[in-house]
Amino acid sequence: MRHIISLDQIQLERSYLTIGSFDGVHLGHQKIINELVTSAHAADAPAVVLTFHPHPAIVLKKRNDPFYLTTREEKADLLGDLGVDVVVTQPFDLHLASTSALDFIARLKTQLGLERLLVGPDFALGRDRQGDIPRLRQFGEEFGYTLSVFKPVTLDGHIVSSSKIRSALREGDLRLANRLLGRPYRIDGSVIKGDGRGQTIGIPTANLQIWEERVIPKPGVYVCQARLEQNSEIGAVTNVGIRPTFENQPLTPIVETHLLDFSADIYGKNISLDFLLRLRDEKRFPSIQSLVEQIHHDIDKGRQALASINTPPDF
Repeated sequence: MRHIISLDQIQLERSYLTIGSFDGVHLGHQKIINELVTSAHAADAPAVVLTFHPHPAIVLKKRNDPFYLTTREEKADLLGDLGVDVVVTQPFDLHLASTSALDFIARLKTQLGLERLLVGPDFALGRDRQGDIPRLRQFGEEFGYTLSVFKPVTLDGHIVSSSKIRSALREGDLRLANRLLGRPYRIDGSVIKGDGRGQTIGIPTANLQIWEERVIPKPGVYVCQARLEQNSEIGAVTNVGIRPTFENQPLTPIVETHLLDFSADIYGKNISLDFLLRLRDEKRFPSIQSLVEQIHHDIDKGRQALASINTPPDF
């Protein structure tokens, strides 16, 4: 898979293409991608995904909260795992937002050799969303590509969408978020120095520096599967929150994880966490001792949960 950081860096004679944010690469995205890859390869054409960063909603000032489910690199890797040949992460800015749909489609035909375009039912591109489905069909006749429109994917009565997954994570409904993703929600970060409090109470934790624009699950305690840079997997119990039992509470939620049966020095290294199960809300305890007792109880429950997971959860 080639990951290209601008349309200016690519020139193809022909391609099958889908366009969108694809944040999270969830089950709805996967349906389109699977058809894209299958049909493109059957036609001996490259399967190409065009996505944008920053997200248009952020550039157009429609969102300013932590928003992303995946980084650019994670998204490209997930798409590559699905068989996509080329991922183009196009920088999105106000100049691109002001480009007419006609000019943008002409650019895609010239640079990508567009032969087939696959999109969702509410898709539109170009200034003021001029390039809606009827207009894209019209352009297809003019520029010589076919348009395929996919219905939304539903699961348990929910339309699968990135916004629904964000809401589920913020509400603490990890099971729903993971089902809509088709895999556990993952965040990663580098291990940084904390206040050392975990060591003092006999339960060392790794404090993670998380990308500030990433969606963090609702504060609480979670069972996770951790992966270190060398790809080893380690069970973990993770706290997301402000540690209300202590006086020096952080202003924003932090992510700190206790790696089970692990004691190596990992400061500065990268850890990814797959969130498997939510154990409880974060709460204030009357004493440090009662907190320690609860943490040990959480660890026991985490071990039991991890022992029962012989295969990935049934999403």
